[in-house]
Amino acid sequence: MNTPIASDSPKLSSDLSGAFDPTSPDVARSTPKQRQIIVILDFGSQYSELIARRIRETQVYSEVISYRTSPAQLKALNPQGIILSGGPSSVYDEGAPHCDPGIWDLGIPVLGVCYGMQLMVQQLGGSVERSVRAEYGKASLLIDDPTDLLTNVEDGTTMWMSHGDSCVTLPEGFTTLAHTDNTECAAIAQPARKLYGVQFHPEVVHSLGGIALIRNFVYHICDCEPTWTTAVFVEEAIREVRSQVGQKRVLLALSGGVDSSTLAFLLHQAIGDQLTCMFIDQGFMRKEEPERLLKLFNEQFHIDVQYVNARDRFLAQIAGVTDPEEKRRRIGHEFIQVFEEESKRLGPFDYLAQGTLYPDVIESADTNHDPKTGERVAVKIKSHHNVGGLPKDLRFKLVEPLRKLFKDEVRKVGKSIGLPEEIVNRHPFPGPGLAIRILGEVTADRLNILRDADLIVRQEINRRGVYHDLWQAFAVLLPVRSVGVMGDQRTYAYPIVLRLITSEDGMTADWARVPYDLLEIISNRIVNEVKGVNRVVYDITSKPPGTIEWE
Repeated sequence: MNTPIASDSPKLSSDLSGAFDPTSPDVARSTPKQRQIIVILDFGSQYSELIARRIRETQVYSEVISYRTSPAQLKALNPQGIILSGGPSSVYDEGAPHCDPGIWDLGIPVLGVCYGMQLMVQQLGGSVERSVRAEYGKASLLIDDPTDLLTNVEDGTTMWMSHGDSCVTLPEGFTTLAHTDNTECAAIAQPARKLYGVQFHPEVVHSLGGIALIRNFVYHICDCEPTWTTAVFVEEAIREVRSQVGQKRVLLALSGGVDSSTLAFLLHQAIGDQLTCMFIDQGFMRKEEPERLLKLFNEQFHIDVQYVNARDRFLAQIAGVTDPEEKRRRIGHEFIQVFEEESKRLGPFDYLAQGTLYPDVIESADTNHDPKTGERVAVKIKSHHNVGGLPKDLRFKLVEPLRKLFKDEVRKVGKSIGLPEEIVNRHPFPGPGLAIRILGEVTADRLNILRDADLIVRQEINRRGVYHDLWQAFAVLLPVRSVGVMGDQRTYAYPIVLRLITSEDGMTADWARVPYDLLEIISNRIVNEVKGVNRVVYDITSKPPGTIEWE
């Protein structure tokens, strides 16, 4: 059985520095019909998306699709290669996911990873059994055949294992390429049919020779060219948007985050004044952000942004509310109401632009299709608010040009088309904004206090040059007061909590070990400059057990 990797598993690498490189050498301009693709058949591995990202790191396009995809469907996709992901099942279990055995006869190179390798072995006549000794974590890969798949992979390199089953006998024609102390068949091949398997996970960052192996499969075995670049994506996206939209109008709910901002820039390049951006100011953004956003888009980049000041409405909706989930629900509901009213006022619009990303495409089933045209229509608005469904009578057609991209790829595209650094590398910010960084009731006075404190945090980490070393850095206001002394007088004021964290992907996080003198400067400034605060504390809780946000 290939069990899910335990809590001490390695952090996934978010470094896809080669996936999109605007400065890379010129490559052939591919079209959707010509684009080379490696497909990943997903058997339930938590690493399936990471395999796709690693393939894209080689500047070759990749997609994750269901293991149920038929050989005919695969052939229609015309992939240069197929990768079978890992998974939590054992291949001999009743009901374990199996692909159609016809894929072995397509003449397309196949790489099985962990469960995928065992499935290949089983379906082609070999045998898989529970191991005498399971193997989890780091293992030294001892190479028996350094050619082909393992070219330039160092003998003894570390690879990451996670399996309780092993291949006992190999199918006819297969040979062993590598082994470990515990696993006789750690890498296998039938080169004549271009069928390969590895028992380890080359896609995770702790597999030191993993990227070399992946490059061998992509470039040498699948004979791919590095054509998946920023320039190619932008060219294709603009062409597709123009073809889809024609002369119709498009509405975009702009938040100021990297996804919606990149989308706005891209759409403006494609359709110009046919795009209308709506920025709903709910009053929970950080200090000076709405003003900077409007100035940037309207004045510097000449992109039409309709500003909607709904601060009073939102604050009234959560007056007296202390439960964090109720805050989110009310903020989401009010966002829908404001969006509906303003879209009717500014409209009509035929299309709604959404910053849907590739992980959303993989994970989400919240889509619908127009029965007449077959086009996807919005039953949800995916915005920075994560607010839930729009009313069903708002029958927008969707424009989602970023739906092929991972988050880091969006940042690279944004940078390449001129998005300012302050937006491209902006820290994640929750949809409900400061409303969930004020514990308990949200009031105008508390919002002003938190805005001032949060601004000081951002100013000082920027001055110290550590902004980009942190995943997030922000202040939290607690709804309690403590005694202090200032100017020989007793004070009774709020405490501010500093939350500075590091993370690879936001799924796990650790508190940042920033210099004490930086904390001292932030603390002194907040206490001295922010009226109503007399104490600053530092949150040293990791995730888990804590969460990044406090609500």
